[in-house]
Amino acid sequence: MSHRARRTTGLTLIEMTLVVATMALLVGFAVPAVRTLVRSFHTHSGVQSMVEAALSSARAMAMSNQRYVGVRFQKLCTSTNPLDPLQDVLNAPQYMIFIVHEEPKKLGGLANGFRAMDGMEPIKLPDTMGVMDLTGIASDAAIDELFELSDATTFSIVFAPSGKLAVHEVRVRNRQGVYRPNNSPGSTQIATDDVFNSVDNICRYRQGMFIQDDYSPRNGTNGADLGLGRESSRTSFVIYDLPTLRAAYGSRMPWTAYLSKLKDEAFHVSPYAGSLIASR
Repeated sequence: MSHRARRTTGLTLIEMTLVVATMALLVGFAVPAVRTLVRSFHTHSGVQSMVEAALSSARAMAMSNQRYVGVRFQKLCTSTNPLDPLQDVLNAPQYMIFIVHEEPKKLGGLANGFRAMDGMEPIKLPDTMGVMDLTGIASDAAIDELFELSDATTFSIVFAPSGKLAVHEVRVRNRQGVYRPNNSPGSTQIATDDVFNSVDNICRYRQGMFIQDDYSPRNGTNGADLGLGRESSRTSFVIYDLPTLRAAYGSRMPWTAYLSKLKDEAFHVSPYAGSLIASR
């Protein structure tokens, strides 16, 4: 009877050492490249690329779903005080949220109601940068209040089912369509939307991220003014630097000291392609 020697497979100690050393070298080369990539998004051109990619996706979804689809820009509600929901809105992170037009019967009768798109996570912009709509702003008095800043940093860009840029009235609400829901025990006005929701639900119960458009005199019947109400979608915007804007607010001259200079640097959305066109 003959006995065959058992054969084993694997790496020797020397081979394993070489593999580990090679992986360490690859990681060493990759880390600087990743850091450079991350830093690139914290620039005006990086934000421009992020916005352009989001608009391109929204345009494609509008055509494929044959519905009005857009990108909503809005600050995260970081307050835990329902009596002061805009607390620290200047420093709050800003996001891009994909929104879709919904039929009135599903959104509490809103004729121009939009909700967050299913399965699409909000996209956070860099902490040191942001985008703003300067429509109707021409003085420090027009942008020195928190509700005015909230209004300027909250806007939508919408595409029609044809893929063409549209100027469409927008009013965003939770997907249950409830006006100012309250998820307190025993309440019948419940909304479980984890993207758009009411002041009470976000500040008290941490249900939702962004305050819905039920807090502005523009709606006709709303008392509180958080700068969040129905408005036409936009076709242009500016990119701002947060530290510079913060300093301008510190001097109580946000328009004179900084924002007025951005007017001539606005980005316009191409009506047919959805790409961004710089003013200069």
